[in-house]
Amino acid sequence: MTARIWHGKTRIEDYDEYTEFMKAKAIPDYKKTEGFVKLTFLRNIKDNAGHFTLITFWKNLDVIKNFAGEDFENAKYYPEDEKFLLEFEEKVEHYEVFAE
Repeated sequence: MTARIWHGKTRIEDYDEYTEFMKAKAIPDYKKTEGFVKLTFLRNIKDNAGHFTLITFWKNLDVIKNFAGEDFENAKYYPEDEKFLLEFEEKVEHYEVFAE
């Protein structure tokens, strides 16, 4: 199994609205993708900003392309993210899951 980790940052005033957007749009998008296993979505407020870490789990590295495309190391963003995110990190990280 492979874990894919993404980080995003919002203004504090957008913290709850972005959470709801992710629940309504992104999470269902992940769940309907072939090869998806599960996800963990984390958030906190630090340094006067809302931070989001999304860890998705996939059957293997190849199936991540079903979600992210051929350039699977690039972060995937939604058009609505422009309204919320303070920066757009270009890359995500991938890890082999060797124990649960």
